[in-house]
Amino acid sequence: MAKRSAGILPYRWRNGALQVLLAHPGGPFWKKRDEASWSLAKGEYEAGEDPEAAARREFTEETGWEATSSLVQLGDLRQAGGKHLTAFAMEADLDPMTAVSNTFELEWPPNSGRKQSFPEVDRVEWFGLRQARQKILNSQEILLERLEALLADVKR
Repeated sequence: MAKRSAGILPYRWRNGALQVLLAHPGGPFWKKRDEASWSLAKGEYEAGEDPEAAARREFTEETGWEATSSLVQLGDLRQAGGKHLTAFAMEADLDPMTAVSNTFELEWPPNSGRKQSFPEVDRVEWFGLRQARQKILNSQEILLERLEALLADVKR
C-alpha cells in the first residue's frame, strides 16, 4: 500500500493578489535546490488516522504554528514518488520569521558514522501564484490551480 501524507497550504490576500505559503525541505539534499523543490507543510499519517487531524499535526511539527482555522479540502493527488497526498487550504497571515520546524537525524556526510540534526523545513516563504508555480514541486502544482479555482469569486 502506498504511503499517505496530509498537509496544509496557507493562503492570504495582498493588494488584491493571492499568495501562498510554501515550505522548503531541510537537510543536505535540498540545501542548494530551489526551483520545483518547495512544498506545502505536510507529513505521513497511518491508515485509519483522520487526514485533517494529520494535516494539522504535521503543519505544527513543520512550522511551529497551530492550524486552528477551518480548513478547505483541496483534494488528493499522487506525488511523483508514488505517495498519496491529501491537501487542505487555510486562510492565514503568518510571519515566516517565526516558523520553527522539528528536526530529524541523518548520517552526514554519508558513511562518516556521524549523525547530524537537520530541520524538516529550513524556511517558509510567501509567494504570489506565478512564482509559487516555479517553486512548488511539479506534482503539487495542481494544488495551486485548485486553490485558485476555489477562490476565483473571492476578490480582496
